Amino acid sequence: MKLIYLVLDGAADSLKHRPTPLEAAHKPGLDRLAGNAKAGMHYSIGRGYAPESDAAVMSLLGYNPEKYYTGRGPLEALGAGIRIREEWEVAFRANFATIDPASRRIIDRRVARSLSSSEAKLLAEALDGIELMEGEAYARVKATIGHRAVVVIGHRSRKLSANVDNTDPAYVRKGKVSVAVKKSEPLLRKATPLDKSSEAELTASLVNEFTEKAIRILDEHPVNKEREARGLLKANALLLRDAGNMLPHMPSIESIYGRKFAAIVEMPVERGIALAAGITPAEARLQGRKEELLGERLNSTLRLLENHDAVYVHLKGPDEPGHDGNYEAKKREIELIDKYYVEPLLRSIDLGVVAVLVTSDHATPWILKAHSDDPVPFMLASHKLNPDGLRGFSEAEALNKGSLGIVEHGWLLLPLVAGLMGWREKP
Repeated sequence: MKLIYLVLDGAADSLKHRPTPLEAAHKPGLDRLAGNAKAGMHYSIGRGYAPESDAAVMSLLGYNPEKYYTGRGPLEALGAGIRIREEWEVAFRANFATIDPASRRIIDRRVARSLSSSEAKLLAEALDGIELMEGEAYARVKATIGHRAVVVIGHRSRKLSANVDNTDPAYVRKGKVSVAVKKSEPLLRKATPLDKSSEAELTASLVNEFTEKAIRILDEHPVNKEREARGLLKANALLLRDAGNMLPHMPSIESIYGRKFAAIVEMPVERGIALAAGITPAEARLQGRKEELLGERLNSTLRLLENHDAVYVHLKGPDEPGHDGNYEAKKREIELIDKYYVEPLLRSIDLGVVAVLVTSDHATPWILKAHSDDPVPFMLASHKLNPDGLRGFSEAEALNKGSLGIVEHGWLLLPLVAGLMGWREKP
């Protein structure tokens, strides 16, 4: 048996508000899969955690984040083509944001999602190589997609620590993982050390120096002057979070299952996780009509399946409208994935030869506008399984009829599925 592992980013919702977008969406492909599936629910990390996507994806690939996770920053950097000097550099995930330079009040954490990747690239180039501490330290900056970027703070002669808090007030460090804050004061925070080590104090000081220099450069940059003239928000600050100063040292997924994996991923952090797990990542174009992009991902899936035992496919669509609180748009994204990816996939594969695992990396309830700790539905469809009799793929159906119950940690899901498929983990 081969496996297609389909993750619909943020598609899950809370059963406190029904019908959920999954329940309301017209999705004959997913519902057809459900009719051939065993199902259940899982907590991406564990009960009480509202995870970010990086730790959730690592978990869904079978790696316990509490054991392997070293922070989102290094993974984001690896996915963007930057390999950090471990211990001498600290990598951060960053957002270009709009602030009031005088009060440091955050006007929009994501520049209203209006910043193009080409604009972000020019802004990042203006910051890349900034000298800190009169040349003893430096910053590397690389734009990735839209308002997103990677910032690497380095010192030329002293080791640094990743044990510093976020400057982004929307996320708080919980160990090495950041979790969303339900209500936060929209003020740019100063980085603070999370321990009393000289390395953490030095790193926090460098982050704060970089933040101040970046605001001065960005606020007067020609890109932002032009945006202001067009009535658009300036991208005049960088919010930093998820510090890390080393990559996770994980066994390859092939060494665990004896199977060759490939991945179709859209975001740098997902690409970084795939590389860290020894998974072959495929390029995924991000600009274009939704039906064209989903068609390309379908073709890539089928092509990769010829030479691989499993293909992990991460589709971003539903998460963004969940964050925006847009119920109809979230439902529509699920419907588009079904129409242009799932339905044609089912016309192209034999469920007696290829199993399909469908889930989300986390719930993004539209009413909350953020990730939540709600459990997430999953289903494994195959003609070689006795199905659970689901009427469709949704939170309620998986919870009430799924014979696989509740999986307490996402990293237990792939081993469970592998067992159902007859795969065996290597000792």
